[in-house]
Amino acid sequence: MKKSLARLVAATALAALSSAAWAGISNTKHNLTSTGPGPNNTSSTDQICVFCHTPHGADTSASVPLWNKDLPTNTYQTYADLNTSSLDGEILPVGSVSLACLSCHDGTQAMDNIINAPGSGGYDVTGGGAGGLAFTWTSGTDTLTGSPIPNLGTDLRNDHPIGIEYCGGGLSGTSTTVSGTCDDLDFKTTEVQTKEVNTRQVFWVDTSVGTAGVREKTDIALYTRTFAGGDGPSVECASCHDPHVETKGTDNVHFMRVTLAGSEICLSCHVK
Repeated sequence: MKKSLARLVAATALAALSSAAWAGISNTKHNLTSTGPGPNNTSSTDQICVFCHTPHGADTSASVPLWNKDLPTNTYQTYADLNTSSLDGEILPVGSVSLACLSCHDGTQAMDNIINAPGSGGYDVTGGGAGGLAFTWTSGTDTLTGSPIPNLGTDLRNDHPIGIEYCGGGLSGTSTTVSGTCDDLDFKTTEVQTKEVNTRQVFWVDTSVGTAGVREKTDIALYTRTFAGGDGPSVECASCHDPHVETKGTDNVHFMRVTLAGSEICLSCHVK
């Protein structure tokens, strides 16, 4: 009897958790189906996740989970091209973590450019090419508009640098220990945490939101990339943005990991 009750409680909790996670993305502009609140909606599918993820036949060149779109091969102008003297961190070419975001947000290919269409038998390695799979859009279009936000284009010189080594470099990690000192002291150092996941070192900046010392969605995610001095934490689009979450605070800026109020998102990393 106790086991049956425990199973019922566990199943109820799992269902509630699943529902809560689904409710999060469904209430954002990344829900491109007819139930989404954003300006771009299609009647061709009710599958919310398919525009980014697929359980089979994903783009294996993307280091993001089960990516269902072609990664862009565009040449981007980046913040490094400004040659500003205040930029003291090594910047790598735009990598797949941020390319995943740019596969919609550079505006060069359709949002319905997806490798696996909803249902069975819709595999197309090209995703339908730049023009996509010709879904029917009931509002908006199948490419992003509204430059410079959310359509960033391929000129990223007026955007926060991505592929840049956190705090100018100097940090590395082993197990749960962060080693070294930031080359640029205008960044938070003691808040940087690390741990090993699947034999890969991961880093994050622990924000004041949530549980201290625990890697959570409300922390600034840093992505391990190989710089001239070795593997270290890199800032990417998803460091500040979580594509699955609803707006934080009242500033109406979408997908931030913490609110912009009081410049909290900026001051999570920068010492100013």
